[in-house]
Amino acid sequence: MTISVVIADDQELVRSGFAMILDAQPDITVAGEAGDGIEAIAAVRGHRPDVLLLDIRMPRMDGIEAARTVCAETATRVLMLTTFDQDDYVYDALHAGASGFLLKDVRRDDLVHAVRVVAAGDSLLAPSVTRRLIDDMVSRRPRPAPVPSGPSGPGRPGGLGGLTQRERETLVLLGRGLSNAEIAAELVVSEHTVKTHVSNVLMKLGLRDRVQAVIAAYESGLLQPGTR
Repeated sequence: MTISVVIADDQELVRSGFAMILDAQPDITVAGEAGDGIEAIAAVRGHRPDVLLLDIRMPRMDGIEAARTVCAETATRVLMLTTFDQDDYVYDALHAGASGFLLKDVRRDDLVHAVRVVAAGDSLLAPSVTRRLIDDMVSRRPRPAPVPSGPSGPGRPGGLGGLTQRERETLVLLGRGLSNAEIAAELVVSEHTVKTHVSNVLMKLGLRDRVQAVIAAYESGLLQPGTR
């Protein structure tokens, strides 16, 4: 199956460089390019790509707003492009529905791998890396009030009250950044069982992927920034 990609960045050299790398792969095709958030949304609506490579900082409409629209309207997976050491918007991008992010100086092989991983339905970053990034972002902003565990929270279908005890435990371990194998060891169950628990958590909370599960673990009050 061929993976279709749209690249959105206000720097033409970045777009063309990424397009050249991805188009050279036998299983990836670049369906379109965009120079800002508004063009990115139009390109996704027109081409319905599997993956959108989306710069955070762009004119007219930034990548976070564009990601929010794309993730709400389509099944396209969003990979944010950022200079993380200078960028304070990573948490907002993930919260908008992005499945992960890449540094703009990413190596060729890592770029190709990231597109394939996200297109397959996984989050880009290892859970432990995602956890550390969200730790950093959450600790910089005021803590929201803990969300009730009943049907009304955390603002998603069913809320935490719809989870079984094992699924709540799984959500906590996801938030701590554990892999499926590590969760299986913690809960003393098989990896297959963990995959079922993870799938149920995502479905019941209306989440796209593990990245959003990490966010939900914090926003629900199950975890606090800095939890290990």
